[in-house]
Amino acid sequence: MITYDPNLKIFFSSLINDDHFFSGFATKAVSDGRKVKNVFNFFQSQSLSFKKIIIPEQIHSVNIELFQSKDKENLEKIPDTDGIISVEKGVVLTVVTADCSPIIFVDKNKDIIGISHQGWRGSVKRMTQKMVGKMIHIGAKIEDIKVALGPAIGECCYDIDEDRFYEFKEEFDGYSNKIFHFRGGKRHLNLSLLNYLLLIETGIKKENIDYFPFCTKCDEERFFSFRRDKKGDRYGEMFSFIMKT
Repeated sequence: MITYDPNLKIFFSSLINDDHFFSGFATKAVSDGRKVKNVFNFFQSQSLSFKKIIIPEQIHSVNIELFQSKDKENLEKIPDTDGIISVEKGVVLTVVTADCSPIIFVDKNKDIIGISHQGWRGSVKRMTQKMVGKMIHIGAKIEDIKVALGPAIGECCYDIDEDRFYEFKEEFDGYSNKIFHFRGGKRHLNLSLLNYLLLIETGIKKENIDYFPFCTKCDEERFFSFRRDKKGDRYGEMFSFIMKT
């Protein structure tokens, strides 16, 4: 179940969070996640102990880093990366999004955590499945992987052009009747549903997936949205995170 924590001003998945794993999807009330100081302030202001914060320099790729600490600094940036997997305790894995889909992964039995960012480019290249594959490669079991899909733009607001429509249709023709809908003469894509279906395709059990119910563009009070805010001065991004405590 996706639940809101009014004190931390984040949403979190009850499938993920427990005494040993802490994760969340921040709202705009936490401030702009692109600014590193805001991420540090979030953990420090709540006295949340951590060893290091990991920030991927996202490029809408399907590049995945199997993270291992290289130094004792409390911040490490990873270039050209949109997915991170780790087994280290106290390491905070993060991504930032503002309409794209943030996804959190965990295998609690193997102490493997992961997080990824996927917009349309990562989704059409099956980033979620690549994350699952990498986790399995280092020892995770498909039946033990739990996943939470975070806040993203909804089908209601995500209209796509003809070229993008045919690119997705060619890759996911079997899902066409589920992920595409026509509204007001425009083609709309359900990005979150597509990533959910890709997770199911890997063999992850439905009961091990939490699915975020809100649209970032519609919900202006709680979420930044690139499509809604890009021409104004209120544009920002939410950060999402997971750590093993």
